[in-house]
Amino acid sequence: MLIISFLICFNYYLLKIVKDGVIITAPSSGAEALPYIKVWAIMPTAILMMFLFTRLSNFFNRRTIFYAMIWFYIAYFVVFTFFLYPNRDVLHPHAFADYLQGILPKGCSGLVAIIRNWTFTTFYVMAEMWSTMIMTVLFWGFANDVTSVKDAKRFYGLIGVGTNLSGVAAAFLVKNLTTHIFNPSLPFGKNSWDQSFAFMNFIIIGAALISMGLYWWLNRQGLGYTEETLKAHRESPIKMGMRKSFKYLAKSKYLMCIAILVITFNIVINLAEVVWKDQVKHLYPTIADFNSYMAGINFWIALLAALISLLISGNVIRALGWTKSALIAPLLTLVTGALFFAALLLPKATLIEICAAIGTSPILLAVFLGSLQNCLLRGTKYSLVDQTKELAFVPLSQESKMKGKPAIDGLGSRLGKSGASLMYQFLLITFGTIVGSIPIVAFLLLIAVVGWIFAVKVLGKQFNQLTAEQAQAELPEPSEKEEPALTHP
Repeated sequence: MLIISFLICFNYYLLKIVKDGVIITAPSSGAEALPYIKVWAIMPTAILMMFLFTRLSNFFNRRTIFYAMIWFYIAYFVVFTFFLYPNRDVLHPHAFADYLQGILPKGCSGLVAIIRNWTFTTFYVMAEMWSTMIMTVLFWGFANDVTSVKDAKRFYGLIGVGTNLSGVAAAFLVKNLTTHIFNPSLPFGKNSWDQSFAFMNFIIIGAALISMGLYWWLNRQGLGYTEETLKAHRESPIKMGMRKSFKYLAKSKYLMCIAILVITFNIVINLAEVVWKDQVKHLYPTIADFNSYMAGINFWIALLAALISLLISGNVIRALGWTKSALIAPLLTLVTGALFFAALLLPKATLIEICAAIGTSPILLAVFLGSLQNCLLRGTKYSLVDQTKELAFVPLSQESKMKGKPAIDGLGSRLGKSGASLMYQFLLITFGTIVGSIPIVAFLLLIAVVGWIFAVKVLGKQFNQLTAEQAQAELPEPSEKEEPALTHP
């Protein structure tokens, strides 16, 4: 399981690093494209994927669905690598996009960008869906199904170490591939970046194939879904459906708290990231430089997350309990977010004095503080946040997992991202640029963090109560003392 999680998360990190650079540095595009792509491209796709997943779950077992999803992604990346990307100049409707740009408000430039560069938009969407469907719903659903609460507290930290080390490997790979020198003897690519990008896609396809093979071997060895567990699922099937899943979710206070936690976290991370990536693009405008910088940031994120998973998270969860461990990330976000937005909102004269005192420039300071916030937020997300969230699913019934987890992880995270993106769209149309909307973004970020903290505290009480009840139920019942034998005089 550790190797499978490494490969799946390796692809996640690799796609995460590359997808932003592909769309942000595309022709006539920028960070303002991200809010539009997350609402008008990713959200509909997430709904479609969840509909497909729930329908497949009514006819096939999780093992078969895993294989089907992996093959679907492999097919897409093959088509993108060998057809869509090489022919992007012909496929992209630049004339139509120029016409739209001329009739729409300036704040809609991000919407025009995702239409203009539609092949890159599909790449971004599929990269996001890998995170949602393969890593979160299928892999972690598999892990939760075959792991007890007791074992999860012991081994999820170890899995976290392996998955985060995959981020170190992915960042190292991207960092080196961005320095690739064009090789005219290779049968693909018009320049060095084209060839580097093709290599990355080859590696993504290879990692997906290997992870599928290892998943097959793990199940065959009886270490995953066994024939007995699959037979039990068939004999007592749980009917899936999007309406049924959301209806079931609405009736469960426990699942609703997990959903609120996921939604508020994703609002927080997306509100902060768009402003930060806009600053990074101003500092590194070319795709190679942008991706090289993002690879460096993701290297430190993954390394930090691996160290937290290895040395801290497991011990913290055992020592402090679920609630206090889950509160660490939002409290860190409050502190680092205040520093980042202060660097953007302080009076210009004050900011210049601070930069002169520490020997830097305003743009470098803003990018550094934004990078610091992103590293700490993502680092704790891939360790403490993910582990505590997944741990919250473990004590639930099989029905709650089957109906609640896909709805929360599949669409809950998208609702958070889309919610933040809708806020940005309104702000972009109102203020015209990301920079003009920064004060409002800072206020919205504060509200979202407060909601995140509230969800953690309420869920923590329920988790502790549920696990305590299960622990009590697992205790052996005391045997009745035998009556002493009667003796006759």
